[in-house]
Amino acid sequence: MSVTATAEPAQGAATAPHRVGGGLLDPRQLLRSTPDALRKLDPRTLWRNPVMFIVEVGAVFTTVLAVADPSFFAWLITVWLWLTVVFANLAEAVAEGRGKAQAATLRKAKQETVARRLAGWGTPDVREEPVDAGELRQGDVVVVEAGQVIPGDGDVVEGIASVDESAITGESAPVIRESGGDRSSVTGGTKVLSDRIVVRITQKPGESFIDRMISLVEGASRQKTPNEIALNILLAALTIIFLLAVATLQPMAIFAKSYNAAAPDSLTINGDGVTGIVLVSLLVALIPTTIGALLSAIGIAGMDRLVQRNVLAMSGRAVEAAGDVNTLLLDKTGTITLGNRQASEFHPVGGVSPADLAEAAQLSSLADETPEGRSVVVLAKTEYGLRAREDGLIPHAHFVPFTAETRMSGVDIDNRKIRKGAASAVTKWVTDNGGHPTGEVGPIVDGISASGGTPLVVAEQVAGEPARALGVIHLKDVVKAGMRERFDEMRRMGIRTVMITGDNPITAKAIADEAGVDDFLAEARPEDKLALIRAEQEGGRLVAMTGDGTNDAPALAQADVGVSMNTGTSAAKEAGNMVDLDSDPTKLIEIVEIGKQLLITRGALTTFSIANDVAKYFAIIPAMFAAVYPSLDAMNVMRLSSPASAITSAVIFNALVIVALIPLSLRGVRYRPASASQLLTRNLLLYGLGGIVAPFVGIKLLDLLVVQFLPGM
Repeated sequence: MSVTATAEPAQGAATAPHRVGGGLLDPRQLLRSTPDALRKLDPRTLWRNPVMFIVEVGAVFTTVLAVADPSFFAWLITVWLWLTVVFANLAEAVAEGRGKAQAATLRKAKQETVARRLAGWGTPDVREEPVDAGELRQGDVVVVEAGQVIPGDGDVVEGIASVDESAITGESAPVIRESGGDRSSVTGGTKVLSDRIVVRITQKPGESFIDRMISLVEGASRQKTPNEIALNILLAALTIIFLLAVATLQPMAIFAKSYNAAAPDSLTINGDGVTGIVLVSLLVALIPTTIGALLSAIGIAGMDRLVQRNVLAMSGRAVEAAGDVNTLLLDKTGTITLGNRQASEFHPVGGVSPADLAEAAQLSSLADETPEGRSVVVLAKTEYGLRAREDGLIPHAHFVPFTAETRMSGVDIDNRKIRKGAASAVTKWVTDNGGHPTGEVGPIVDGISASGGTPLVVAEQVAGEPARALGVIHLKDVVKAGMRERFDEMRRMGIRTVMITGDNPITAKAIADEAGVDDFLAEARPEDKLALIRAEQEGGRLVAMTGDGTNDAPALAQADVGVSMNTGTSAAKEAGNMVDLDSDPTKLIEIVEIGKQLLITRGALTTFSIANDVAKYFAIIPAMFAAVYPSLDAMNVMRLSSPASAITSAVIFNALVIVALIPLSLRGVRYRPASASQLLTRNLLLYGLGGIVAPFVGIKLLDLLVVQFLPGM
């Protein structure tokens, strides 16, 4: 059975931390967005929404009729038709308003600054010259020191520095940027806090990353997605059908000799002169105005939900594609695992006690500043209560720091030497110092390696005695908490998860089994990632992946959803269609959830809108035409007071239901994995049945109010 997502009204903060919720609608935003909604009445803007364009044309038509032959009914209908258009524009304006507020914050990060350009970079004649940041071109090289603002997007080509990126990411913690790696990309408008870096500018004039962010979050460059375009075409077709049907009502009534004779109050209200208003009102009540009014807001809100989570989508198509993803490619390190291997167990040999091995391992790790070395100290403290000792508190101690060349760290205390490191390096050290590794070490090392772990051997030499091995430390990749549950959730959604790693197949399989992914690609090279994505796509599947390095750029460009890390290289950010400003690879799962939330929100409101229209047919048409065709009176289950009150109530309900659904369209519906049949059942029961019941209840209540306060109706 294919699996997808089901929907129910979102609860925002009530969801689990990784759950996709939506922000609540601030009522003040409605007022702030009203001027924008009025500006959108411009036909040159509104024609892109064919349903609401027809409503506006109808509103203009009824306005002309009301001016030519004024009546209370004519003006009442005219006002509510205009309100219908304004409310539809308001939904889109509120969605865009959130982006404009975020764009205003981003604009503060844009500041003109003087750049220190290095002319003749790479030659002996290099010289520094001050220029305005706006004059920088691709390939220019600038130097930035502590306290200065980086003048443009680029890559660090020399040096290392701490950079404040809070203006972009919202996070106050500084990040490290350095040359030659996957942390070399810097963004214009961020500030260097320490040291000095040399940056090669990669942006084109006027196309900085902040400029692109401002344009995207404002919605200025938002393009409609294929699904949205298809739905617009469907709505336009339905509108044309009902337009033709309503336009032929008056000629048919004349042909049937029922126009303004047998039933003057059916197609006309209180006599001649307002038939056009009645027909326009009927058309607006029958066409799918609800989804037509909210469709654009749903798409904008989907991108907005990503921006709220510090993910910048380069197009609405990418957000929509995320909702249809079949395969997720996830890097092992930093995504599935914590990123650094952790000491998990001590294995003593040769009669050495576990406590003695732990003490030796701790002492030899004090000079090891790697995360693995620190984890050995933590394990010794946790398992055996050994307190970490500062270098200066151990008398007569000479510490040997860990280096990539020796692959060992250690300490010399009086007549005792202790070493800890890679099995081959420590074994050679033991042999060089007159000892020979015990037969117990080899099987333990092989067993740890076979399980996907990394063995570290601890050895010592006491003056006058040969060196000997004390035991083995088991380092293992630590899978992040909750990853198995999240992958199980992906599986229920019908999404296949693939772990990408440069590890050997044995290690990769061990981690994949522990994490619960469906498959893995070991010893992965850039061309291997690209080949895997193409193979998945050839099978008709949509693929999403994350990456941060230049070697990830081809795969990011090929993937349907390519999420590049903001800490990554410029090549990676250019290749992907989304940028995660927090550089959190696990956010890919949340992006997929947001994409699915967009699709189910659109589906739920479309179901409601269609059911809503069906209910209005049965509510209005019998009341209007029962006098002409008495047999229709049997269908007039609502017993509306008169054709005039029926039309008025339907038009008012049509406008108010748009406003009522704006919060749901903006925050979306709660995402939850479920089968396709469960989704269909939930949509039909919640939104389908609700869409049928709401008009019957709403129009009847409005009819009672209209008759109560407007007796002439």
